[in-house]
Amino acid sequence: MSGTIDDEVFEQDEVLALTVHSSPGVSDASPRQADEIDDVARRVSETCQGNKPIVSSSGKSVVQRRGGAVRTARFLLRKIATAGIAVLAVLVAVVAWDQYNAGPWTRDGRVRVQVASVAPEISGKITELRIVDNQFVHKGDVLYVIEPVDFDVALRTNKAVLQQRMADLNVKDLQSERRRRLSDLASSTEEKQIYEGNALQAKAAVDSAQQQVRQAEINLQRTEVRSPVNGIVTNLLLREGDYAHLGATNVSIIDTDSYWIDGYFEETKLARLCVGDQAEAKLMGYPTPITGHIATVTLGVSVSNAAASTQGLPNVDPVYTWVRLAQRVPVRIAIDKVPPGVPLVSGLTTTVTIRDGKDGENRTLVQRVRAELKTSFSSLIGEASARSGCIPSPSLPHGAQS
Repeated sequence: MSGTIDDEVFEQDEVLALTVHSSPGVSDASPRQADEIDDVARRVSETCQGNKPIVSSSGKSVVQRRGGAVRTARFLLRKIATAGIAVLAVLVAVVAWDQYNAGPWTRDGRVRVQVASVAPEISGKITELRIVDNQFVHKGDVLYVIEPVDFDVALRTNKAVLQQRMADLNVKDLQSERRRRLSDLASSTEEKQIYEGNALQAKAAVDSAQQQVRQAEINLQRTEVRSPVNGIVTNLLLREGDYAHLGATNVSIIDTDSYWIDGYFEETKLARLCVGDQAEAKLMGYPTPITGHIATVTLGVSVSNAAASTQGLPNVDPVYTWVRLAQRVPVRIAIDKVPPGVPLVSGLTTTVTIRDGKDGENRTLVQRVRAELKTSFSSLIGEASARSGCIPSPSLPHGAQS
C-alpha cells in the first residue's frame, strides 16, 4: 500500500515539476508540450481515483492563446503582403505604360550607309575589269581600265605641238630682241612693236600647248578608274567590252566607314532625347545590340499641307479631331561598337532604345529606379518637362519670343 502511495506521489511531483518548468515561459509553450502535460495528468487521474486533471485546462488555454496570436499575425501578414503586391503591380504597370507610350525607344529604325557612285571622267571601251561583285576594295584601287591608245596618241601629239610652239617662241623672242637694240633710224618704232607683239603671241601659244599637254596626261591617267573610298562593290553589272560613257555611273561602292543608324522617333518622345545620349540598336535576329550615341536630330520634316494644288491654292489634308497620329522625326545614331558576328547591312530593321546620358552612368540602381519612377509619374499627370539644351534649336529672328 505504501509503495502505491509513493508511486502516486512521485507521478504528482513529476507533473508539478513539468508544470513549473513550463510556466515561466507560457508564451513559449507549444502544442507538443501541452500534449505531454495532458498525458501525464491523465495517467495520474487514472491511478488516483477521484483526482481531477492537474494542468490540462491551463495547457489548453496557453495553446489556444498562442494559436490565436499566430492566426492574427498570419492574417496581418497576408493583408500587408497583398497590399504590397498590389502597390508594386500598380508601379510596374505605370512604368510599363509610360515606357511603351512615351519612353525613348522605337521599333522603326534602319541601318544606313553612304554609297559612292563611280562614273568615268572620259569615254571609251573597257578593256580590263579588275573587280567582282561584293569584293572589298581600298581607296585608290583600280576598278577597271578604259582603252588608253587614243589618249596616249593625244598626249604625244600635244607634246609635239608644245615643242613646235616653244621653238617658234625662241625665234620671235630673238627677232624682238634684235629689233629692240636697233636705233630708230635702222628700225621704226612700229616695226619694233610688231615684233614684240609676235613674241608675246608665241609665248601665249606655248602656255596653251602646255595646258593641253597637262590635260592629255590627266585623260591618260583617267583611263584607270579608281575607287574613291574603302568599301564593298555592290550590284556589279559591268563587264569587259562595255562602253563607258562620260559621267554615267557604272559601279557602286558601299562606303564601309560611313555606317550609321536612323531611328524614327515619335514627336511625343523627343522630350526625353538629348544629343550625346547612349543608344542601343538591336537587329532582328541578333540578340546582342549595337551601341552608339545620338549624333544629331533632324530639324525639318516634309509637310504635305505646304504643297500647292493645281490652282495654286493650299492643299490641306482632312484629319480626325479625336485621333491624332504623332509625327516621326529622324534621329541619327552614330555607331560606337558593333558586337562580333553582327553584320552591318544597309536597310536592316532595328529597335533603337535610348539610355541615360553621361550623368546616368554614375548613378546607382536605386537612383535610376527613383528617377524612372519620377519621370513616369510626371508624364502620367502631364507635368514632364523637356531637358533643356539637348536638341539644338535654330536661332530665332530679332524680336521673336522663344
